[in-house]
Amino acid sequence: MSAVAHELQPRALPASAVNQLQPQAVNQLPPSAVNAKLVSLIASAGIGIGILLSGFVISEPAPYEIYMAGLIAVWALFGLRISRAIVPLLVLLVAMNIGGMIAMTQMADLANTPLYLAVSLFLAFSAVFFASVTSVQPSLYRLIFIAYVVSAVATSLLGIAGYFHAFPGAEMFTKYDRAAGAFQDPNVFGPFLVLPGTYLLFRLLTGPVRRMPLLAMPLLIIAAGIFFSFSRGAWGMFAVSAVLLTACLFLQSTSGKFRLRVVVMTIAAVALLVIAFLIILQLPGVSDMFTQRAQLEQSYDSARLGRFARYTIGFQLAMEHPFGIGPLVFGTIYGEDTHDIWLKALMDYGWLGFVSFLTLTLWTIVAGFRILLRDRPWQPYLLCAYVAYLGNIGLGTFIDIDHWRHLYLLLGLVWGAIALEYRRQRELRLGRVPVPAAAASSISRHTPAPSLS
Repeated sequence: MSAVAHELQPRALPASAVNQLQPQAVNQLPPSAVNAKLVSLIASAGIGIGILLSGFVISEPAPYEIYMAGLIAVWALFGLRISRAIVPLLVLLVAMNIGGMIAMTQMADLANTPLYLAVSLFLAFSAVFFASVTSVQPSLYRLIFIAYVVSAVATSLLGIAGYFHAFPGAEMFTKYDRAAGAFQDPNVFGPFLVLPGTYLLFRLLTGPVRRMPLLAMPLLIIAAGIFFSFSRGAWGMFAVSAVLLTACLFLQSTSGKFRLRVVVMTIAAVALLVIAFLIILQLPGVSDMFTQRAQLEQSYDSARLGRFARYTIGFQLAMEHPFGIGPLVFGTIYGEDTHDIWLKALMDYGWLGFVSFLTLTLWTIVAGFRILLRDRPWQPYLLCAYVAYLGNIGLGTFIDIDHWRHLYLLLGLVWGAIALEYRRQRELRLGRVPVPAAAASSISRHTPAPSLS
């Protein structure tokens, strides 16, 4: 080797010199960088705890509301940024709640209405909050989904334990002989599990083979939770979300190998769930309850003042009361609530609330669909949230979804992606470096796992 080449070779430093340099390098880090990292960790932990609490809503207001209200207030004090793209979400949700306040003036006895509307307004702000934080820091999508899966597995285990009376007092996690987990109603518990179930299915279909056993176990627990809720809506939502997810994966990819993988993995996942389902049906009492709940029409649907009859009565009442009749009043008159989100909006929030919610729903569906298959780092999370959101809205035609915490989380996740795409397109128009897409979703590149995983 020549003398010049020898001089260009890096020279090893003595161990003592290395030890002396390391503390200096650490001390040379700007305090602002250290503080920013610490703030980011605290913020991420705060959101993760909030998502974990979302699976425990036995009473209202739940710990989730109290904790998240404080978190949102603190975040607002220290710089919550609301993107211009998120303003329609904020305006329409606030308009809907203004409609509820106007409807409250039509009531002779307010009872618990102020608390109900306070929760409604909080949930609206929670959707804006989740949209804002994910639009600023898209890596939070991964944290939110992981925390959601953990929460769903925990509350599913409680529901399953309650259904089988696994320990003294476990019955508190059931209602009407159905698993309810840490929820007031099995019809809310089941739909809550759909998004994490869909996400795990996505990871199962696209992830590496070595991780499948790790994904299959929590997926089976969540699927069992959905099943033992005996919620027809949750069953349908999970099935529809799974079909839409698989179809989107199949259509987005141009690789025959990846499409074949999706088909094979779908067949394997379905076979696994069917086998588990057949085993569960052999348990005492399960088959009878399944047969009863699997009927499309229950006695309370078609009775003289049943669910379907109340739809007609309610829509006629809405024509006579454009300002609504007040939150929760319909149930006191006819024995049961509306069991329909559109009728619920008319009765509890008036025509202003109804138009606001309808506009928001259509806007979310259209804007989300436009960016659904674009190759972005956050696209896998948008895809799972979007198909779950569609399922919730479809189910809302047959059940009241007004105060479902996870519905507002889904809204925030979808609108966060809408804001991210808006920012990216604006930066492209201005000739700036956009939100990075080089490490975007691996679906179209036919690599297994989502890039933010």
